[in-house]
Amino acid sequence: MRFVREPVVILNTLSAVLGLIVSLGFTGLTAVQAGVTVALVSAILGGIAAAMTRPIAPQAFTAIVAAGATAVAAFGYEVSQETVGAVNTLVLAGLTLLTRAQVTPSKDPAPTGPTAV
Repeated sequence: MRFVREPVVILNTLSAVLGLIVSLGFTGLTAVQAGVTVALVSAILGGIAAAMTRPIAPQAFTAIVAAGATAVAAFGYEVSQETVGAVNTLVLAGLTLLTRAQVTPSKDPAPTGPTAV
C-alpha cells in the first residue's frame, strides 16, 4: 500500500490540493474564512502525517510552518484568496521535498518487490 510508505508526500499533497481548492474560491468562502480553512487543513493533515512518521519533528515543523505561513498571509497582509493558496502550496511543496528524506513511516510496511527464496 503506497499510503503507508509515503504518508508525508500523500498527506502534504492532499493538504496543498485542498488548500488550492479553497483558495481559488470554489467553496464560496470569504478571504478570512478561506485563510482559516487552509491553515486548519494544513495543521490537521500535517499532524496526521507527523503521527505516521518517525522522527516526528521534521514533519511537525513542516505542519507548523505551513499553517503559520498561511495564517500570516491571510491575516497579516491584505492579500487575495489566491495568494493564500499559493503561499500554502509553495511552503508545503518545498518542505515536503526536504522532509521526505528525513523521515520514515512509523509502521514497517510490507516489502513491495520480489523477495529472495
